[in-house]
Formats: sequence, C-alpha cells, structure tokens
Amino acid sequence: MRVIICGAGQVGYGIAERLAAEQNDVSVIDTSPELIRTIRDQLDVRGFVGHGAHPDVLELAGAQQADMFIAVTLYDEVNMTACQVAHSLFNIPTKIARIRAQSYLQPHYQNLFSRENLPIDVVISPEIEVGEMVLRRIAIPGATDVVRFADDKVAMVAIECLEECPVINTPLSQLSDLFPDLPSTVVGVWRNNRLFIPHSADQLVAGDLAYVVTTKDQVRRTLGLFGHEETEALRIVIGGGGNIGLYVAKALEARQSRTKVKIIEDTRERAIAIADKLRRTVVLHGSALDQKLLLEADIQDADLMVALTNNDQVNILSSVMAKRLGCKSNLALINNPTYHDFTRTLGIDAHVNPRSVTISRVLQHVRRGRIRAVHSVQRGTAEIIEAEALETSPLVGSPLRDLNLPDGMRLGMIYRDGTAIKPSGATLIRPKDRVIIFAMDTAVRQVEQMFRVSLEFF
Repeated sequence: MRVIICGAGQVGYGIAERLAAEQNDVSVIDTSPELIRTIRDQLDVRGFVGHGAHPDVLELAGAQQADMFIAVTLYDEVNMTACQVAHSLFNIPTKIARIRAQSYLQPHYQNLFSRENLPIDVVISPEIEVGEMVLRRIAIPGATDVVRFADDKVAMVAIECLEECPVINTPLSQLSDLFPDLPSTVVGVWRNNRLFIPHSADQLVAGDLAYVVTTKDQVRRTLGLFGHEETEALRIVIGGGGNIGLYVAKALEARQSRTKVKIIEDTRERAIAIADKLRRTVVLHGSALDQKLLLEADIQDADLMVALTNNDQVNILSSVMAKRLGCKSNLALINNPTYHDFTRTLGIDAHVNPRSVTISRVLQHVRRGRIRAVHSVQRGTAEIIEAEALETSPLVGSPLRDLNLPDGMRLGMIYRDGTAIKPSGATLIRPKDRVIIFAMDTAVRQVEQMFRVSLEFF
C-alpha cells in the first residue's frame, strides 16, 4: 500500500514507523526540515519538506499513485485542506484527518465531512478517543487497559497479576475447568519485557500483565478472579482543564450522578470558561503541582487523581504527589513513550498514551479485509483485531481444532447475532460472525488474508 502522511510529529512518526515496518510504501511531509531529517534517518520512508496542502508538494510525494492520505499535523485547517487537495487533484481513495477542535465535530454539522463538501473518509478526534479511554479506565478500576469490541458487548482488559493474585501458578486449562461458565480467555501475556501467546499448560506468575478477552457483563467477575476488587472512584480530582479534561468531566456529570469531580486548571481564562460549561464540577485555578491547592481540592480524601495536562512531567509529578498526600490511586496522560517503562517504579498506577490511541484508529482503516476495529498493545508488538468472517474465509465451516491456524494468533471471542461465544475446539465459525483475535505483529498479515474477499468467490 502507498501511503502519504502529512505531519511528522509524534503521531505521524508513530504511524510511519508501524506502516514502514509492514513493508508499506510510505512518504512523509512536514514543514520542519529537522523532523523530516530525523524520520529519514530512523525509518525506511521518504521524507519531503513542504506544506502538506500544497499540490506541488503532494505531487512530489507521489500523490498520483497513493492509496491513502493521512493528515495529522497540529492544525485542523491544514489537515482538512490537505484532504480536499488530495481528493480534488489526485483522487486518493482513502483520506484520514485528525480534527481537534470540537466545534467542527458537533452532531448538527456532521455533513461537513461528506464527499460533497470536505471529502474526508475518517475523522479522528484525539480528545474524544483519549477521553473515552480515560472514562473506561475510571469505570473499570483494576484494569490497566480496557477496549470494547462487538457493539460494546465484548471487552479486552489488561490485568496485572500481583503476588496475592489467586490464579497465578495455575495452568490456564485448569482455570477453564474451575470456572466453566466464565467466558474469559487469556490471549496474551507480557512478562519480563516480552509479549507472548500462552498455551493451555502455561501458568501466570506474579508480575505478569495478562490480556484477557471476556464479555462486558463478566469484566468485574474476571477482575475479581485475578484479585482486583477495587471499587469505582466516586471522588475524582482532574489535573488539567483542556479539551480532554473538560470532555471527561462533562461525561462524568452526565453518566455518574454520585461522582464528585474537581478540576485544577492552570490558566485563569480557561478555568472561568470551563466553569461556565460544567454544572456540578468544582473548578480551581492554579497548578496541579501546587501542594496547597491539591489539599484544597481534598486530594487526601480522593479516590483517583487523573492528570490530563499537556505536559508529561506535570502529569507524572502531580500523580505521584497526589498519592503521597493520600489519594488512593492515579491515572496519568503520558505522550512520550520513553516514560512508559518507568511509570510503575515512579508510582503511577495506570497511564494513557494518546499516540497509541490515535495509531490504533488509523490502523483500523489501513488493515485489509473486513476489519472492524484494531487496538495496538505494547507499542505495536501485537494487535487486538475485530474482523467479520466472510463465506470465503478459511475459518468458516470447520471446527477450530481442525484448522491449521498460524502461530502468533489466538481467538478470544466470537460475536454472533448479539451473543458472545467463547471459542472452543468444537466451535464452528459462520459467515458474518465477528471474531476478536489477539495477533502478534508477525501474524497480522495472515489475519488480514483470512478476512479478505477471495477472487475465487466471484
């Protein structure tokens, strides 16, 4: 696939890195010579210095032969104009744009991005995507990652196995025997900085991060089985009243009538503006690193500190300070991937990576075949994929035990006619079933092939 990426910042670099590693033909455009020099030196991509909305720059980058155009600069208007040029002059089939300003995304303006107006096929709002991720983490305490699939009926949760975890040192097959009515499958394990797909004879050990696929209504029970009985946070302090902080606070007001939320915002004008938009949330003006202000926000009695400023260092330090002052747990927004390996040792209970969230949304549309959703884990080491089975799929019609499935993938759940089915050796996949698969990066292409329309079918 030939892809042009407009924007070589953290998100653009991350998308280019993933696509280039999969042998796609990638070109990257940015106005910064330094960013283009870096991306040329470190990745197997072509880099072009210039404005991504200028036709001559797009033509130089190979727009006439491109299959996909991804605009992820910092400026919404540049992204939108670049997509318009890519469509009008070069007829690039698929156009994806990152749009941050919420005014463009109001429901009554949804026709703006139609083919007749601004021809953008996929609009990605990082604020909404990250905000929803934060809300899922708040709703399901004890999980370090939560993703929903199959019309929200299936969930993938990442669960840390602590020393007192009841299921450690027990073969996974034995767990299935002990809890036959629990539709949960351990599809992946992160251990000692290595991700692998476990077999039925494998055991979990303390320190593992287990990736478990289960039904939405059995998430709490599954977490309890792993020894996580954390209660949902009812007293929350949010550091940062930007777009994400405001989105989370408004959603909590709408969904959680018992939750008490306080926001700390550094900019006075912004603090006044968001206070006018919120009904029950208390807004405090000041720094999330101000210990006196944290105490004024009753951090010592809070269940959760959520740090959502634009500064990673502020998010990390304010989260650590909150716990030192008595807050039960914390959740930090961390953009820089180099910090992720240190979060546990620093005292961060959980973190959200906006770049990973955005990349996962892009990959959903890069993947060939009937791919409905994609979530990247451990910096692209593996993906959780929801795909729709076709009549021509090699998965259809035979018991799973008879299929010669490639190494590096594990089926977590099958969703059929509104019902989630835990797969077993005797399970038969039918056409139109939606299959949730955990696939290592080496097996992603094979998963794509399984869900592509075969030419023989015609």
